[in-house]
Amino acid sequence: MADQNTYNKIEQDIVEIAAKYNLPLDKVETFLQPDRVIEVTLPIKIDEEIVNFKGYRAQHDNTLGPYKGGLRFHPEVTRDEVITLSLLMSLKTALIGVKFGGGKGGVVVDPKSLTAIQLEELAREYVRKIHHVLGHDIDIPAPDVNTNPQILDWMADEYVRLSKKHNPTHVDHKAYATFTGKGKHGLDGRNVATGFGGAVVLGKIAEKLKMKPREITVAVMGFGNVGYNFANFASEKGFQIVAVSDSQGGVIKQTNGELLPLDIPLVFECKQEKGTLAGCYCAGGVCDTRGGRMISNKSLLELPVDVLVPAALGGVINESNMQHIKAKIIIEMANNPITPYAYRFLEKKGVTIVPDVLANSGGVAASYLEWEQNIKNDTYKKADVLKRLTDIMEKAFENTWKVSTKNKTGLKEASYLTALQKLIK
Repeated sequence: MADQNTYNKIEQDIVEIAAKYNLPLDKVETFLQPDRVIEVTLPIKIDEEIVNFKGYRAQHDNTLGPYKGGLRFHPEVTRDEVITLSLLMSLKTALIGVKFGGGKGGVVVDPKSLTAIQLEELAREYVRKIHHVLGHDIDIPAPDVNTNPQILDWMADEYVRLSKKHNPTHVDHKAYATFTGKGKHGLDGRNVATGFGGAVVLGKIAEKLKMKPREITVAVMGFGNVGYNFANFASEKGFQIVAVSDSQGGVIKQTNGELLPLDIPLVFECKQEKGTLAGCYCAGGVCDTRGGRMISNKSLLELPVDVLVPAALGGVINESNMQHIKAKIIIEMANNPITPYAYRFLEKKGVTIVPDVLANSGGVAASYLEWEQNIKNDTYKKADVLKRLTDIMEKAFENTWKVSTKNKTGLKEASYLTALQKLIK
């Protein structure tokens, strides 16, 4: 989870980049402060008792369009966290060129401790408390940690109900555009978008470095929605996915010291059946005469692969293991998976790092398409969605790569600079 220290580090990076490239520091300082942070109390009846939950919504910047950002339900949500993530969203939307600003929300709750009825009431109460600061042209929440299409459907339904009550000229399809990542009125392809976008970025990196996919080995830490879809789409492009992992450990296949590609759909099918990757190395073709086995997440990070993809937790690459990282390319599909010190160490070592603000932006790109689809009262086909996502991600990568090459700097600095030049005028 992000904290004040994370925010301070991002703020420091932005100020240093602004000074280096002669951006007006007074405007940068103004940009760094969120436009508004809403704090609400959400009373929910639990076992004949009223329990008050804390909720937040940070609206960081709307220079380029309505505030946009996820909403998480987690016991460690803090005001500082949602501010930090809203700042990153402002940079991300500017970087990839969609007409959104940056926002983020959260409720301090362990959703597993609630019944489905209580969870629905919490979702609806959150909307009731902040309805006045939401809207298809004001602020647009989306799923994030521990929230999903069902929760967003409850929220959208409550928002539509309140909109009809307060505004006689209300239009349903525009009200539905106030939320993305929905089940109903959602976008076909939204669930795969973040992983798909990362795979597009991997393809562009290979192209720039003049490497053929079939010659590139990839290890993916995290086999949830993002990690699986990244691995699956990358495998379809011909990349050799030789290791994947979840919280319990990773799967590899090896013969004579050589890592062999995994059957990603088969591994995923096994995980769905078992609930974890533990034991999946003996599912079908994954465990055969060439030998399949489990490894720890620590070992996965240190495998001799070409590309390492942290797609789960923050801070997994840090001072304790940075010297053991052998990958020449790292694609940050998780948020902040590399600590600042380790980031500097690896860049100096010559590792190409695609930052999270670019690598995992396929999700917000798809959110933009869902929003646009709802505004137009249309239904987009998945093939068209993936084609437009490809175009958005490739353009963002090309722009960032061009800035990186021109200024002889890393992709993270180039990403921030590209975004800031659009935001600071």
